[in-house]
Amino acid sequence: MKKLLPFLLMIGIFLPVKAQNIPHILPMKERAQVIDDILKDRVETILPEIMRREGIDMWLIISREYNEDPVIRTMLPATWLNARRRTILVIYDRGPEEGLETLAVARYDVGEVFKKAWDKDVQPDQWARLLEIIEERDPQTIGINQSEHWQHADGMVLTDYQEMVEAIGSKYTERLVSAEMVAVGWLETRTPKEMVIYPQIVRIAHEIIAEGFSEKVIQPGVTTTDDVVWWFRERIRELKLITWFHPSVSIQRADPESFDHLRTFDSRPGNNVIMPGDLLHVDFGITYLRLNTDTQQHAYVLRPGETQVPDYLKVAFDKGNRLQDIFTNNFQEGRTGNEVLAMSRQQAIDEGLKPSIYTHPLGFHGHGAGTTLGMWDAQGGVPGDGDYPLQLNTAYSIELNNATYIEEWGKEIRIMLEEDAFFDESGVWYLDGRQLEIMTIPRKPARE
Repeated sequence: MKKLLPFLLMIGIFLPVKAQNIPHILPMKERAQVIDDILKDRVETILPEIMRREGIDMWLIISREYNEDPVIRTMLPATWLNARRRTILVIYDRGPEEGLETLAVARYDVGEVFKKAWDKDVQPDQWARLLEIIEERDPQTIGINQSEHWQHADGMVLTDYQEMVEAIGSKYTERLVSAEMVAVGWLETRTPKEMVIYPQIVRIAHEIIAEGFSEKVIQPGVTTTDDVVWWFRERIRELKLITWFHPSVSIQRADPESFDHLRTFDSRPGNNVIMPGDLLHVDFGITYLRLNTDTQQHAYVLRPGETQVPDYLKVAFDKGNRLQDIFTNNFQEGRTGNEVLAMSRQQAIDEGLKPSIYTHPLGFHGHGAGTTLGMWDAQGGVPGDGDYPLQLNTAYSIELNNATYIEEWGKEIRIMLEEDAFFDESGVWYLDGRQLEIMTIPRKPARE
């Protein structure tokens, strides 16, 4: 803990919460310091083990400006918003004693981590310089980012591949292998330093949702779902944050409309006026310090005379929490996503639930690299990334829903939940807790 104190102070963990309950958000300069510190720590602490686990001696990450490999974007310094010209990163494992050598076959140092290893005045050809670096080290396996199942690990474009192969010749081309499992390991693994800050990032997202789903934003009979969506977008910008997807707000109510996944994810009506008695749902995420959140929560608009959520909705919500428990209790290192999905669905069905599970890794990307545990339209399992076993020290968006028939409404509704969690030796734990009760609008009922 003593070693982490300077880092904690730098990121503002001990600063007081502002009046609107939004945790402290760093100025841009301080964010850059945190991002660069975390990058350096990740390269030094987790990458050597991942490369040795996968048997990769040298990892090449190659991109041109504005056509960046998903991996290279996570390795650029905070002040680099894009690669420059053609940027070639070389990561070479010199063994446990010497550690990784990190070079940039580029015109500049790429931040603190990747040191410039190309002098154009000495060697005018960038590809020829790459060959020199390879020949000097003579790696037996050279990993490149090509992958069938993970788009995050498939970032090497055809032009770069063709030019590289021509430059390095048949001897080293024969040593090229897919680095997909190194890329996935790099992207999915969270470090202790990241896990100090991740809970507060999720708390920021939770507080924005709570503010948006309140009487501060919603006037029943006037405010539309689209109004709330755009309020979320504006609020994110006011806080000097960004989002990785456009939020959505939807309504379930006592009407003939039935739940439909395609309608929920695609053609949701935008101008539904929010009324008393409505069950609201939001899907919302932010990006901060290069980490993403992804949350779905519910709120109920109180009718005149009501002081709390109706019992039938409470029961439906409790069933959603129960499905979360069943699912996360089945996480075990080495189990594949498809195995966890199948056993969780069967257990839930045996308990009388009607589950749908579509959980995904979370971190540098909102829909991250790692173990996929179902998709809403693939409840029988997901080939490829669903067959990948769960690894420790990985984060997930625990996304699922449970259907419940509501007699009072004469139809089935879905409690759609999504909360961000971390999986380690202790099991699955929520980064900032999870929603256990439906929020009410207003929070405090009018006085009698």
